[in-house]
Amino acid sequence: MRRPSLDAPPRFDIAKVSGGHIVLTSDTAARVHIFVLEEDIIRVLVLPDGELKQPRSWAIAPGEADTPDEGRHRLGAAGFSRPAATRRLEGRTLILETSRIRLTVDLDDFKCRWQIFDGEWKSAARDRPTQAYNFGWWGGRVRHYLARDPDELYFGLGERSGDQNRAGRRFRLGALDAFGYSARTSDPLYKHIPFTITRRPVENLSYGLFYDTLSDGAFDLGCERDNYHGLYRGFEAEHGDLDYYFIAGPDLGDVVRRFTWLTGRPALMPTWSLGFSGSSMALADAPDAEKRLTGYLDECQAREVPCPSFHLSSGYTGAAGKRHVFTWNAEKFPDPARFVKAFAGRGVRLVANIKPALLTDHPKFAEASAKDLLIAEADGAPALVQFWDGLAAYLDFTNPDTVLWWKAEIKKSLLDFGVAAAWNDNNEFEIWSDRALSTLGPARETRALQPLLMMRASRQAQIEHTPIRRPFVVSRSGSAGMHRYAQTWSGDNATSWETLRYNLKMGLGLALSGVSNSGHDVGGFAGPPPDPELFARWVEAGVFMPRFSIHSWNDDGSVNAPWMHESVADKVAALIRLRARFEPYLSYLSWCYARDFEPIWRPTFYDLPDDPATWGESDDFMLGPSLLVAPVVTPGATKRAVHAPAGADWIDPWTGTRFAGGRMAMLDAPLGRPPFLARVGSLIPVNLAPARFGETPMEPGFLLFPPDQGDVSLELYADDGESPVDVAVVVPSARISAHCDADRIRVSARGLAAVTQKSILLPPGEKRPLTLTRD
Repeated sequence: MRRPSLDAPPRFDIAKVSGGHIVLTSDTAARVHIFVLEEDIIRVLVLPDGELKQPRSWAIAPGEADTPDEGRHRLGAAGFSRPAATRRLEGRTLILETSRIRLTVDLDDFKCRWQIFDGEWKSAARDRPTQAYNFGWWGGRVRHYLARDPDELYFGLGERSGDQNRAGRRFRLGALDAFGYSARTSDPLYKHIPFTITRRPVENLSYGLFYDTLSDGAFDLGCERDNYHGLYRGFEAEHGDLDYYFIAGPDLGDVVRRFTWLTGRPALMPTWSLGFSGSSMALADAPDAEKRLTGYLDECQAREVPCPSFHLSSGYTGAAGKRHVFTWNAEKFPDPARFVKAFAGRGVRLVANIKPALLTDHPKFAEASAKDLLIAEADGAPALVQFWDGLAAYLDFTNPDTVLWWKAEIKKSLLDFGVAAAWNDNNEFEIWSDRALSTLGPARETRALQPLLMMRASRQAQIEHTPIRRPFVVSRSGSAGMHRYAQTWSGDNATSWETLRYNLKMGLGLALSGVSNSGHDVGGFAGPPPDPELFARWVEAGVFMPRFSIHSWNDDGSVNAPWMHESVADKVAALIRLRARFEPYLSYLSWCYARDFEPIWRPTFYDLPDDPATWGESDDFMLGPSLLVAPVVTPGATKRAVHAPAGADWIDPWTGTRFAGGRMAMLDAPLGRPPFLARVGSLIPVNLAPARFGETPMEPGFLLFPPDQGDVSLELYADDGESPVDVAVVVPSARISAHCDADRIRVSARGLAAVTQKSILLPPGEKRPLTLTRD
């Protein structure tokens, strides 16, 4: 076979067709596999040397809760419908066509062009006309370049700093422990999700590209220019294979749901995880940690702050300031079982911090090394890295023996004491040496896999220990598919108004990338403590995020807590009680996420894409389809202007003021009253029981925002919030609906025995009488 050159790139021919799998071979060693997986998904695997470098994937789990332990082989297509596609050759051009995608391939100079059917065939993506793939032009790195149109918008890539639209920026693909990062400019951060959504305004369509890689790399979305290649965008990876999935819209929501499905079914978390979770690193780090932690609960009880869980930071471990995972500091916690039981007795579940590296002075370091549980060098010596208080070695979660050891330690050191869940922290696996080896080879080539396998092991430990309860895992780092196992947050953010604003966008970027159960360290983690106004405004925003936790490591040693500023303490406590009222809605949205792959929170253009104004930068978001949340992100503001998107009418739930869609709404925003709008024609499940510290009773109710004329309905699922359930097979067990006309509102309920006429709340100023009947 000849070597490719710029003047003679590989020429391909069709070598094999088997169902939806087409193999192209070349006059060089290069080989291309094309998989028609669904009507709206086609996959392209480009192997310049003809061989797979990373033969297995842990990202792809179409509609499934997990992958095999050993991953999926990249040449397999299990779980996909693999529809029939028309195939024809026009000279040296191969054309593949499903009902949704048309892929045109130039066989002489391998290039792809993609079209999407939306009433007619519309142009979507096309490879750059010059050196779109790396057939030896740039050494061994993986590269893919597409032509770029200047009006394109780019979304996704998980949590990223800056604006939601990523156009014009370059991002590193990788993960770092980015303590005190700038939410506007820092890069990279904690997640590795190589997925972009492209919006083409002229054609009014969107499509997704997912690069299934475990390697570090980069995305360039119009930052780089080179006169010889025209306008382009690019993806590169340091190692592995070029294996990408094209996901057809035409709607952006179609792409998001399909990508979430592609990378697996989201885990349904226990409902207590949707409540407020207290935390602070300073509490567990204190010499009198047990007393201070107990005092935190006393304050919650005294101030009527619901707190169903508490995140126990790593200060509970080790001794002499060391973080020794799976140990308890005997001086601070002489009786861990008694300590955990005291929390549980007050209705507070502990979520304990665990880390994936053992310091060299860890009491089990020698044991782990002798059993080959650690990432090591070729001679078997642990591959040492800088980690917290000194040198350490990471555990190798690609080793089944490590997974077994990890699960056993979680059970023995945490779950047996009554700890409810695992908080996977500091799991970015910062491995930079080429000498460090996992069971899959050089460890730095598969860094992104380690946190995924770590959180899976943490989840499995809980299932094995207490199979009658739903597991809960929270993980700081992760990669595509992490939503199958864990909730996440945006890491160690800096305390500032700017962070509050741009953290919102980071969370929405994650939600568009399949990872919707997320939030932020409310109040800010690193830096000075927030002043009263910033703290209250941050709580106002956090109330409406899937994960709601106040967490901190303030420079002055103070603790971000609901009562940290007496001037706003009552307001903050009331906001946390407001969160408790909305937990049934968040639970419902979690079901929609797990069952139908709908993101829990999302940008306004997800639900109302036909309004051009929703595609611009903003500081608001949709919580499900019904609430438009408009956080205050500037100091001194007492009003909040928000664009009420066209395609719906909107009501201010605080005042009953109604706004027509397609214009700006000016909302009053006194401190402690978060501005938000409800979509006219929506029903929102809530808990009407007074929220308090300890177990909060459930009194089901509904907020009804009735239209002038028409019907509203909502279907719900029976869920005790704790038991495991296969959401894929559950059908709705209750229904509430309303028929509205000019004179009255008639509500009917099925399967909701506890609902009375008083359970249906109407907005202020609604004059029409309401009647309730039961089906």
